[in-house]
Amino acid sequence: MGKVGRSIPPEYAISIPGGEEYTRIKRVIKEENLHTVCMEARCPNIGDCMCRGTATFLIMGPTCTRNCRYCAVSTGAPAPPDPDEPLRVARAIEKMKLTYAVITSVTRDDLADGGAGIFARTVSAVRERSPGCRVEVLIPDFMGSGADALDTVMRSRPDVINHNIEVVRPLFGELRPQGDYRHSLRLIERVAKSGIPAKSGLMVGFGESRLDVFDTMRDLRSAGCAMITAGQYLRSRREGYPVGRYYTAAEFDDIRAMAQSLGFESVQCGPLVRSSYHAGEMAECRA
Repeated sequence: MGKVGRSIPPEYAISIPGGEEYTRIKRVIKEENLHTVCMEARCPNIGDCMCRGTATFLIMGPTCTRNCRYCAVSTGAPAPPDPDEPLRVARAIEKMKLTYAVITSVTRDDLADGGAGIFARTVSAVRERSPGCRVEVLIPDFMGSGADALDTVMRSRPDVINHNIEVVRPLFGELRPQGDYRHSLRLIERVAKSGIPAKSGLMVGFGESRLDVFDTMRDLRSAGCAMITAGQYLRSRREGYPVGRYYTAAEFDDIRAMAQSLGFESVQCGPLVRSSYHAGEMAECRA
């Protein structure tokens, strides 16, 4: 299954971002002194999304307290959260005239609530300044922060709550040593039971089998996950986990068919698909 080797196939070529809209979005982000996961995680879709007038805002700084083996985000001791950041995010979204916004964060194990309160304040600030904008939050697992952390986020009533499982169950411990597969599934289940649509994302290309992918998607669907994304893992830093294989377009079609057979209401699959890719369109497909 897939092409084995280190060279990236030509169909995985990433276009160089540019254009008036891309420049405008970058200017707003700089004016408000914000971070985006598009830049910090070196997302291959940065040009596509920004040219559409969208961005995924990365709150609580660019430094993560965990060290997942595939991730390009910096790790270490983060700075204290900026209390004005929720307002700055809301101002940026207002300036950009967004109708759909995604807000995410690094994992902040250093904070008692894992940053849940800042998520909630950011959602509320966006609602106040841009009442017509739908809001999706892409949250960490809040492991060690207690049940109240997720409750705090859910009380802010985002339109979608996304929590990425990221990798298949058999490789989870190796690639996400500070996470917990079952904990992430329980978090997704709690979101789904709240009535807020639950979403998750999966990367492939680490050396997993087709059955591993199917079983992981089945676990997510059994937990109540309604929307799923699946994309190719691409090593974005020299010391990152090596790519085990590159999936073909036909294999992504197969993953899409598997997800649909499991009953997911909205599915995005493809080499460069990431968890926030065409997020507004995914939510509309489900609506």
